[in-house]
Amino acid sequence: MSRDGTAAAGPVRVLVADDEPMIRAGVRAVLATDPGIEVVAEAADGHEAVEMVRAHRPHVAVLDVRMPRTDGIDAAAEIRRTLPGTGVVMLTTFGEDDHILRALGVGAAGFLIKSGEPEELLAGVRAVADGAAYLSPKVAARVVAHLASTGAGALAERRDAARERVAGLTPRERDVLAHLGAGLSNGQIARRLHLVEGTVKAHVSSVLARLGVDNRAAAAVVAHEAGIPPPPPPEQR
Repeated sequence: MSRDGTAAAGPVRVLVADDEPMIRAGVRAVLATDPGIEVVAEAADGHEAVEMVRAHRPHVAVLDVRMPRTDGIDAAAEIRRTLPGTGVVMLTTFGEDDHILRALGVGAAGFLIKSGEPEELLAGVRAVADGAAYLSPKVAARVVAHLASTGAGALAERRDAARERVAGLTPRERDVLAHLGAGLSNGQIARRLHLVEGTVKAHVSSVLARLGVDNRAAAAVVAHEAGIPPPPPPEQR
């Protein structure tokens, strides 16, 4: 599936941007293990990444946070503003929690830890290509903890505020938010909740509007802050 919900033709096209050649090579090598993913371009800084996205129109751009000239977050903001058909996955380290928050604000949909498992990179690229958010529970918990330790307010206050926002959702919207928090795509949510995908898309739009957030990853953070439990696993047949 593509980010607009239509069936994608051919492999998922990916741009990889990192100023360290060895990191780029490693990311490319991991992605090459999936025959359904194709790296179509590489960039060594954020400015070049934006230019490569314009030239190649990939489904997903994998951007390092720290890059020369234009950093990954500013590049993500430009990509999401001018080329919304390309989803953005950020590569971060655990020491860059504030950067994760900034990236959320500009519309990045995926957050991967450089020290994570290769399978997470594949899953993250696939999820964002499908229009979903990829925010692992580990990353979400780290973001929430960081918010509590900064001037953004005490954790208890943030939890109360998140719960108040969630209280305005309908039961069905709350179900959808739980699945967003788990990083599922519209198609996956539709199958889990036995709905048509168009109905799920409408629910997702309503959830984002009611929560006052701009993207699915930010909604996932609200879900974690509010303590919404993850959805049960699909029934085994």
